[in-house]
Order: sequence, then structure tokens, then C-alpha cells
Amino acid sequence: MIVERGSIGFDSITLDNGSTLAPVEVAYQSYGRLNAAKSNAILIEHAFSGDAHAAGVDADTGKPGWWDSMIGPGKGFDTDRYFVVCTNVLGGCRGTTGPSSIDPATGCPYALKFPVITIGDMVRLQRMAIDWFGIPRLLAVTGGSMGGMQALEWAVAYPDRVVSAIPIASTTRHSAQQIAFNEVGRQAIMFDSHFNNGDYYGKQPPAGGLSVARMVGHITYMSDRSMGEKFGRRLRQKDDLSYSFGVDFEVESYLRYRGGQFVNRFDANSYLYITKAMDYFDLTQGRGTLEETLARTQACFQVISFSSDWLYPSYQSQEMVRALEAVGRDVSYTEVQSDYGHDSFLLDVGGQPDVVREFLSRMEDVANGRSMAHLGGDYRMACE
Repeated sequence: MIVERGSIGFDSITLDNGSTLAPVEVAYQSYGRLNAAKSNAILIEHAFSGDAHAAGVDADTGKPGWWDSMIGPGKGFDTDRYFVVCTNVLGGCRGTTGPSSIDPATGCPYALKFPVITIGDMVRLQRMAIDWFGIPRLLAVTGGSMGGMQALEWAVAYPDRVVSAIPIASTTRHSAQQIAFNEVGRQAIMFDSHFNNGDYYGKQPPAGGLSVARMVGHITYMSDRSMGEKFGRRLRQKDDLSYSFGVDFEVESYLRYRGGQFVNRFDANSYLYITKAMDYFDLTQGRGTLEETLARTQACFQVISFSSDWLYPSYQSQEMVRALEAVGRDVSYTEVQSDYGHDSFLLDVGGQPDVVREFLSRMEDVANGRSMAHLGGDYRMACE
């Protein structure tokens, strides 16, 4: 698999809050080759804590990409056929401009002086990157969780640039429960004694708060059954309770490990900004009803959810499917049976790779048969 890593610089970007961020960098990785017609490009959108390293083995860490099970030769996103690109989102901490980046006005990290961003801002910067590659139209835009939100925003904001969209384990807007979990994480960080109003760079970071935030989040990514099978009530020391507030259960040890691991690779301020962008996301904002919003699209859709996902439950995917059907868009829906909860989309479970592979094959026929300008309202015929 051909893997390229790079960074693209832009003079500025105008944000939804009316401010301008300048300059701005976008970190990316790409896999496979762009064909001569530039018609085989797929944009991969990462979830909240992901980054541009979606596939392949990192030369520095030796670790595979977060979606290596789905991206590569012969996989769901077959890099022998497609040119696959993944960028780190605006506000991130893995190469794209975010709160840990240097503010040219001060020579210090932005910290909380970084502007509040939206999913729309993330997608706008991605569009600038896709323009830089010279790609006129994406064969597909896809991602799970927050990645699915970005895929939906692409389809609505830039309808003529997207042949198809594959939102996975996602939603058109956060529910009160989803916002609540994010707020608990933010409060854990901001109440850490080392937070220092976000100005902790070069000092002791709010590691404890960030670790707790990750622990809470990680619980929501798993299902009751998967946690039961993985840990149950197993003790670290067999039949030996400590009768203290230390670590007795294997699940406690696991969560602390995951929290500590996260602190080493993620910035606490990025946690605040990205979760806020997710909570602000409402695909319909300023666009009317959900049906009116999705009527703007020109893409074909493959929506995927997972039976045990209680963070982004299937009813949220089904809501967008019904709205797409109501306005005559071509949409296929698959609920994959899995016990792994929200994290199912990251795994090679059920028929997810086959669903994606078959859908993309159909989309190649759409892209190569007629231009998007000719699709108009004739989505059903074009996508069948």
C-alpha cells in the first residue's frame, strides 16, 4: 500500500463564528494512487480522538492506523482501486492547527484564545485541502461517529462535490445525553488543578482531569455485553479485596490504563474544543427541517449503524434514513449485528467491509456513467 504523509498550509480560513484564523496547517495521510481522471478519491473522516493516521503502520511508533481493518488492498476501502485521504481535523493536536499551535500574534500557544470551532469549519478546511489535491469531486466521504457528522455536512454544504456519503454510527445532531457525557469530560479537565485556564503548555498538564474524561468516554464506546465478556467482576488479585479505594476490579485497571494512555497522545484543550464542536453540530441549523436540509444533497447514501451502540443508537441513523427517503434520495441502510457497542465501527465485524465494498462498486458506476450535473432529482435511477 502506498502511504504518503504531509501537511498543507493555507493563509487563512473564515470560521462560522465570524473570525478568521491565520495561518492554518492541515496534516494528512493518503493511501493508494489518484487516477488520471481524479475520480477515485475517498475522504475518510476520523472520530473525536482520531487523527490522520487511518491506515498502515506508523514508522515512528510501529502502530497501525485507527481504521487499518477497513483501509488497504482488498479491504472495504480498497487502496488498489481508490485514492484514500484522511486529514486531522481543525482544532486537533496531531499536526493540524489547534489550541496547542503557536499564535503568531503572541509567539505562544493559542490555548483558550483559539477560536471556538464547528463541524462546518472542519469540513470547510477539508474542502480547501481537497481543492489543493485538485480533486473536483469525491467518490465518497465517510467516517464513524464524529466522522459521520462531517460526512453529512459535506453532502449538504458541498452537494456538487460528493458522489456518495457513508455516515457510520452517527447522527444529525447530538441528543441531551450525548451532550451530557461530553460536558462531564470537559468539567473533569477544567476542574483539574493544573488546568490553569488552558495555559498549561510547558508546565504540568491537567493529566488527571483528561484521564478521567477519557475513562468516562471509553465507557460509552463499549456495550454492557462486551464489558461483561471482557471483564465481568474479575478481581486483579483473585478472591482478594483490598478494602480500600485502590484498584480491585480488572475493569478499573483497564479504564485507568486507557486514561493514562490517552494523556500521552492528546491535548486537553483539543478535547474541550472538539467535543464542543460535536455538541454544537446540528445539520439542520439555518437550513430548515431535516427533510429540507437533506433535499439539498445530490449524493447517494449508505447509512450504517450497530445493534449494540447505545452512544449513537440505531434510531438516530434510522431518522436520517427516513428523511432521505422522504425527499427521494437514494439511500441504503444496514444495521450490523455486533456486541462491541459504539466501537464496532472501528472493527472488522459483521458485514461492514462487504457493505462498503459493494456500495463503492456501485458508486464507481454512478461516477463514471454520468456527471453529477445530470443526476438532478433522478437519484433512484442513477444509483440503482
